[in-house]
Amino acid sequence: MLAFRLALRELRSGLQGFRIFLACLMLGVAAIAAVQSVSSGILTGLQEDGRAILGGDVSVRQIYTPPDGDALAFLKRSGRVSESAEMRGMARSLDEQRSTLVELKAVDGAYPLFGTAELRGGNGLHAALVQRNGVWGAVAEDTLLDRLELKPGDRLRLGDAEIEVRAVLAREPDKASSGAFALGPRLMVSTAALPDTALLQPGSIVYWTEKVALAPGTTAKAWQEDLAKRFPDAAWRVRDTTNASPQIEQFIERMTLFLTLVGLTALLVGGVGVSNAVHAHLDARAETIATLKCVGAPGALVFRTYLIQVLLLAALGIGFGLMIGGAAPLLLGRLLEGVLPINAHFGVYPGALAVAALFGLLTALTFSLWPLGRAREVPAGALFRDVIAPSGGRPRWVYVAALAASATALAALAIVTAADKRFAWWFVGGAVATLLAFRGAAWLVTRGAARAGRPKRPGLRLALANLHRPGNPTASVVLSLGLGLTVLVAIALVEGNFARRINDVIPKDAPSFFFVDVQPDQFDAFRQTVLSIPGTHGFEAVPSLRGRLATVNGEEAEKALKNPEKGWVIRNERGITYSAAPPRNGEIVAGSWWPEDYRGPPLLSIHKDVAEAFGIGVGDRLGLSILGRVIEAKVANVRAADFSTMSINFALVLSPGVLESAPQTWIATVRAPVDVEPAVQRAVLKRFPNITSVRIKDALETVAGMLGNIGLAVRLTAAITLIAGTLVLAGAVAAGHRRRVYDSVVLKVLGATRKDVLGAFLMEYGLLGLVTALISGVIGTITAWAILTRLMRWDWTFLPSAVLWTAALCTAITLVFGFLGTWRALGQPAAPLLRNE
Repeated sequence: MLAFRLALRELRSGLQGFRIFLACLMLGVAAIAAVQSVSSGILTGLQEDGRAILGGDVSVRQIYTPPDGDALAFLKRSGRVSESAEMRGMARSLDEQRSTLVELKAVDGAYPLFGTAELRGGNGLHAALVQRNGVWGAVAEDTLLDRLELKPGDRLRLGDAEIEVRAVLAREPDKASSGAFALGPRLMVSTAALPDTALLQPGSIVYWTEKVALAPGTTAKAWQEDLAKRFPDAAWRVRDTTNASPQIEQFIERMTLFLTLVGLTALLVGGVGVSNAVHAHLDARAETIATLKCVGAPGALVFRTYLIQVLLLAALGIGFGLMIGGAAPLLLGRLLEGVLPINAHFGVYPGALAVAALFGLLTALTFSLWPLGRAREVPAGALFRDVIAPSGGRPRWVYVAALAASATALAALAIVTAADKRFAWWFVGGAVATLLAFRGAAWLVTRGAARAGRPKRPGLRLALANLHRPGNPTASVVLSLGLGLTVLVAIALVEGNFARRINDVIPKDAPSFFFVDVQPDQFDAFRQTVLSIPGTHGFEAVPSLRGRLATVNGEEAEKALKNPEKGWVIRNERGITYSAAPPRNGEIVAGSWWPEDYRGPPLLSIHKDVAEAFGIGVGDRLGLSILGRVIEAKVANVRAADFSTMSINFALVLSPGVLESAPQTWIATVRAPVDVEPAVQRAVLKRFPNITSVRIKDALETVAGMLGNIGLAVRLTAAITLIAGTLVLAGAVAAGHRRRVYDSVVLKVLGATRKDVLGAFLMEYGLLGLVTALISGVIGTITAWAILTRLMRWDWTFLPSAVLWTAALCTAITLVFGFLGTWRALGQPAAPLLRNE
């Protein structure tokens, strides 16, 4: 109680010196609380609205053809059923002058079983889709109408059919269950209209989905077990409301992890500010602490008194941070309302706020225990001399152990609360390594300044001396500002390499068009049509089927997966082809290709990602489920290939003699000058309306737009770290204000002019800013290189502009705060200090 009373008495003088402490904690806690709350709202929406998002209690999805016979009868006996079909197609204006790729969805009269399709215009979804006067209706997203320059009531061509767009599709209830990535806008028609379009050809890539609203009393789990027993060899994919939108859920979890770690980085940077603030506060209370010790106060009382102060102030900063972070989702809800494909349940989530508060508390403890323990150990006489000769020393082992326990708890919390534990481990290890690297760099700077000698120029000599003198701010400035700038350098380099890859590398090598669903009997005429247009060249084509990996050496593929990072190989169906000759744009890294006249047992060529996913190689056996039949093949070779070049490539290539008789289509690519591309697209659509053409430039613009939005979000969140670093820099300047005033007064008394003193101090901060920028540039470059080459397996190009821009920013920030701190110090009168007032 005595320590508590002493702590409260000292706090009566106000929060001077702790504003940065509060701001750092508040910023980091608010960032984590906001991210966790927004994530909780979205994930809760996914869980609570699972039936509307999925479109039923369970979903059965199958490629090429819908379930029929006994399977369809069983589904209809289970409850209400709605059938839909999804595929990509080409919509074009009636005058054939404009066309666009669309994500086509055909629905029956029972759609949707749950939720509502919201339209602008029209008298309801099914009234808009029915056939009137021999013309089928449709609803479409705004983007499609803009691209084709249409309005509700106008008509377009879809395959062989003429379709009337009768309303704008404002919201599709189960869009999130279709996946997060779309190359074109949505066009919705009736399933009864599909035959008239002639888009349903043998081998066409069509995903048929049966949504089932189960009868009361039937659980999804029990129903799926019964379905698996009745149809063990079915090639469909079954989902229920617990994983209604796995792609979006996974994306949200990963973004939550990333943004939480950004917030934690801001907290760690802020922790330096916490340490600086506590250290400065204890320096300012040197006489008080010395007096307490002289009158018999034990060291433990001193420690408890100032620990209580820190905890009270930390609670205040955490409280403000929780209020801001808790309110943020309510404000963001309106902004995200039209962006998310689901209804997020934004509100106050106590669990999310508790995690953020615990992060803040552990950060405050971790970064304040060292200076608090040091104050407990330093004798009274040393504290009286602390202004001109700051004492060092380490706290006793019990405080070091408490600090280690607090830091361990902070790291454990980051790992336990992360969706991806492995990534969190890497973050914790990287954070520790980066903190140690900056500490080491700051030590090298002070040692280098001490060994630099005594330059003839007084200002430079003073600037160098200030970098290594007792109580110098070098370590805090390098660590706090350097962390934020390192994040910015890494992000700028990664983003720059993304942009270079998309804008510079891919367009030079990529084809102009991808053509999908070319029927075998159309192939020769299609090839002739494309190449008859002047300027087209580089035509390539291969047969294509869709299938999925069913077994690996006799074990189910899902159970055989060894590397979750390569889990994409078992998600959904994969493209499969067959070939006598090896692909031109691949390299065999293990095994050998089969002879061109091979007609033996099935052999398989796999991409190295497939091999890494299951830990397999040449000689292992994979079972491929194609059109309901499982084909087991032996791995003959492993290939390396770069899919980002946009050339035709497959992860799975079978030997000849296996798939030739199966229903299949061809995919083809062609290169053409930009001014010829519209003619190619018009010619193909006019003669082959069922063939889907994907213009690579449009696809790249879609991807670039997505990367641009993600990049903007990443830059904004990284700015939080920079703001925290700037706050800590301001705190370091404020913490050294007392010493700066003392130095300024002494220099002025000795004859230095205001210009001389200001120039020397600005030179000090300029050197400090340049050194910090150099260190941040090196560490940020290494980080970006590791992300691109080790994590993403991309080529690396160093972009000096990003580092130079960071150096300029760092130097400018440091000079501005150094100038403000120095200017304030120069304005202090000399007499009170000389009289020890």
